[in-house]
Amino acid sequence: QVQLVESGGGLVQPGGSLRLSCAASGIFFGINAMGWYRPAPGKERELVARITSGGSTNYADSVKGRFTISRDNAKNTVYLQMSSLKPEDTAVYYCYGQILGALYRAPYDYWGQGTQVTVSS
Repeated sequence: QVQLVESGGGLVQPGGSLRLSCAASGIFFGINAMGWYRPAPGKERELVARITSGGSTNYADSVKGRFTISRDNAKNTVYLQMSSLKPEDTAVYYCYGQILGALYRAPYDYWGQGTQVTVSS
């Protein structure tokens, strides 16, 4: 019923910037939170950045000061502005959304297909 569509990944040199976008489409009541995750050693994935419906944000320590998450509520879209990119940022970035169902407003977790970010000289 809900699909998360990501865009904006690509190849960039160290120190460069990229902006990722993720739009939620389908039938739903609302969105509790959206964010971005990437694989990490010893874990399926780690939180990169997250933003709630109230506007609160969370960032991984490794990206604080370099990445900024934002949202466009009218478009049901979340963005991740990535600056001062490092080779260690190279990963598949997955969009996450906790979406409230249309009928009972129950929360469900959704994931995008992932978009590749490669930081290399």
